[in-house]
Amino acid sequence: MRGMGSLGLVAVGLAVGMAATMFYFGQPRPAAAASNDRFQDYIMATGAVSVNPRVQTDGVWLLDYKAGKLLGTVIDRTQGKIVGWAEVDLTTEFGLKAQQDVHFMMTTGYVTQGQSALYLSETSTGQFGVYTMGPGANGNGIVIRRHDMTKFRQQVAAQPQVGVPPAAPLPGGAPVLPGLSDPSVPNKMP
Repeated sequence: MRGMGSLGLVAVGLAVGMAATMFYFGQPRPAAAASNDRFQDYIMATGAVSVNPRVQTDGVWLLDYKAGKLLGTVIDRTQGKIVGWAEVDLTTEFGLKAQQDVHFMMTTGYVTQGQSALYLSETSTGQFGVYTMGPGANGNGIVIRRHDMTKFRQQVAAQPQVGVPPAAPLPGGAPVLPGLSDPSVPNKMP
């Protein structure tokens, strides 16, 4: 009798375990796809490019840190081939010095039907650019067009140094924060 009770508990445990497993693995999971990725000195992003309004084309952006280049291409769907590479020299574009320590971020976004823009930021200098790809002159090849370049911060704030005493407070007791350009504007401490 005692063996039958234990066997019944084992059977119930197995049934509950199988039901829980089926419930867990039976749930639909959304596909996780990214439009950009990075590896060591490279960043890659994809987005739609309008080369021919009737045919949607995928564009590939590749930022090469070592060469200081932004590369772009599209895929010819009829031939399944890459249509050559367009490039932008980022050292000239962002006014960077050779071997300067830079930190780029980039992603694509929707602009209009069949066309994405690339949003490219260099965080050390605080610069931000907007680019698109399109057909080259007379429909030959591909070109990268810059639409805007701006700064998201006016100056790079100095990093606090170890062993340096804090700045004196402003009249009225408001402290001076690093990188504050207008001392007449009071600071609010969090």
